[in-house]
Amino acid sequence: MPRIIVETAEALLDQEIKVLDKGFVRMVDYMGGDQRIVQAARVSYGTGTKSYRQDRGLIHYLIKNWHTSPFEQVQITFHTKMPIFVARQWVRHRTARLNEISGRYSVMKDEFYVPSPENIRPQSENNKQGRSEERFTAEQEQEIIGLFADEQKDIYKNYEKLLELNVAREIARNNLPLSLYTEWYWQIDLHNLFHFLRLRMDPHAQYEIRVFAEAMAQCAKAVAPLAFEAFEEHILGSVSFSKAECEALSALLAGGPVTLEGRNLAAFEAKIAKLQAAVPAEAPDEFQPKQ
Repeated sequence: MPRIIVETAEALLDQEIKVLDKGFVRMVDYMGGDQRIVQAARVSYGTGTKSYRQDRGLIHYLIKNWHTSPFEQVQITFHTKMPIFVARQWVRHRTARLNEISGRYSVMKDEFYVPSPENIRPQSENNKQGRSEERFTAEQEQEIIGLFADEQKDIYKNYEKLLELNVAREIARNNLPLSLYTEWYWQIDLHNLFHFLRLRMDPHAQYEIRVFAEAMAQCAKAVAPLAFEAFEEHILGSVSFSKAECEALSALLAGGPVTLEGRNLAAFEAKIAKLQAAVPAEAPDEFQPKQ
């Protein structure tokens, strides 16, 4: 079977998508596309690609009903450059194959991530792993940026001095910080990439990894536009409810009391708010209790 060529993907190959101050996402290769997904799904009864409408319907059906194996037939290889602290979050997704630059063999570049002023925020009071929506004053932001930059400059100067003293590279790198940029090649199938994107494009994900996920989403959409459309429809833009939340939703629609409490209630209310935000302003509000 000949290699599947997707014109939108070909146009994006080897094009750097700039991310953060010095990072990038670059799609270096891909295998398959929407056509490969439908071929894999229909192989059991010997038919392949049909009409656009039929293929689109099949892909939506597969994602909606969690038939994921046909999406594993599509693979994308990325070359990415990101701060080490982003890489350490990223590598938690253990369903990909990667090869990272090594400070044992290579002299690390003098490239560090310095947040832009609008991304320097105080610690959130109700989220132990996130930043708040408030901002520092302009003077404070510049002071903080200066602290980052000055320390990075001193650390790299010491790293160079250690190398000049002929300290082994694998030891000299010891004090290099999490803000240092690293690079890797990262290959993943489309099913597991969608899982990565669902988590890392979420508004609660850290900004610095979320922007990388958004850049990778551009590549996924170029390779398999119908699959990405279905992913947005049935996964990224959807809301799921637990059994207790379904009961609470039924009570809410019937105008009865909601018995959820504490965190369960907060999570339920957040999901209702997401649903309400998706309803057009002129549409009737189906999520208001009946009078």
